[in-house]
Amino acid sequence: MKYVIVILDGAAGWPLAQLAGRTTLAAARTPNLDALAQRGRVGCAQTVPVGTEPSSSAACTSILGYDPVNDYVGRGAIEAASMGIMLGPDQVALRLNLVNIEGGAMRSYSSGGISTPESNAIVRDVAASLDDETFKLYAGVAYRHILVVSGHPELLDASYTPPHDISDRRVEPHVPKGAGSELLLGYMERAHKLLENSGVNRCRMADGEVGATDVWPFWPGVRPKELESLGEKRGVRAAMSSGVDLLNGLAVLTGMDRLVIDGVTGGADNDYAAQAAGSIAALAEHDLVVIHVESPDEEGHEGSVAGKVAAIEAIDRLIVSAVRDRAAVGDVRILAMPDHPTPIEIKTHVGEPVPFVIWGPGIEHNGAASYDEEAASSAGLQLDPGSLVMDELLR
Repeated sequence: MKYVIVILDGAAGWPLAQLAGRTTLAAARTPNLDALAQRGRVGCAQTVPVGTEPSSSAACTSILGYDPVNDYVGRGAIEAASMGIMLGPDQVALRLNLVNIEGGAMRSYSSGGISTPESNAIVRDVAASLDDETFKLYAGVAYRHILVVSGHPELLDASYTPPHDISDRRVEPHVPKGAGSELLLGYMERAHKLLENSGVNRCRMADGEVGATDVWPFWPGVRPKELESLGEKRGVRAAMSSGVDLLNGLAVLTGMDRLVIDGVTGGADNDYAAQAAGSIAALAEHDLVVIHVESPDEEGHEGSVAGKVAAIEAIDRLIVSAVRDRAAVGDVRILAMPDHPTPIEIKTHVGEPVPFVIWGPGIEHNGAASYDEEAASSAGLQLDPGSLVMDELLR
């Protein structure tokens, strides 16, 4: 038996008046997901344990069959693992976004969707000026980077707010606070002054694009404990395709092979067809392949109804359809689900249950006629903790 997991990051949400009371997932045209639901097993999974931050790190850890509390790894450390950063025992890794702050408010948590080449050029300039025995900045993908701080474990006890949680709100109440925060605030201030003179920023603003005015550190983590590999835990050889460091980092930490597929990104420019083709090809040498698609979450953070609907439809049309075609010529089970909801109204994550569908040999239909939040809730199957969804897929 082969297994394919399609993670539609952040695709779930809340009903919207502009969609006649439907969610973006319900409003999107998803004939392939609906077809899976009409013959598969549909339900809801609590991927984010109560009391846990509703981040993709917790939610995707659940989907992979791990306990995001007992197997906790700070997100900064997960993304560092993806980038090949080996943390020392006295080092803390923080996610660091390039952001745009205007008039004291968070205008863009992503510096207007800055490209990787532009972003990396800015990070290189900042690192050249600010790297020292305490700080080391590593360039990542698009607006997402990693700041490693040495000799300050107290940073784990500070309080942080992800910048996507405060879109269009004043930032002052949400800057790092508590243990070690003065160290980070000083770094942020020095970086701000450097970014004021950035040549990349001047070019972006001359072209009418959003500049990167500031850096924003959050999500700290330390060198992770060794996790049992997915192969040891489940007896499968697994691979991951994703355009973001978080999922690629989880792949590293759980012993999954990382698929390098040209055109796979974390945004609307993702080459869905190429991601599907490369992932399906990987089934020849793997028992289980995870296809993680970030674009619905990005559109949710931007508050774009049309963009989120379009991302969901693209996943259905170009990825789920291709996986269904592959399943037609062999024994393949499919699991499709978001990791968490990203409601358009609040532009950030919530920890509510998400709909899932499992389809394939040996999976009995439980009555759903479509795939969306309401249909999943009505099916009556509730999995808590969310890690049980992997049990359902592999049983």
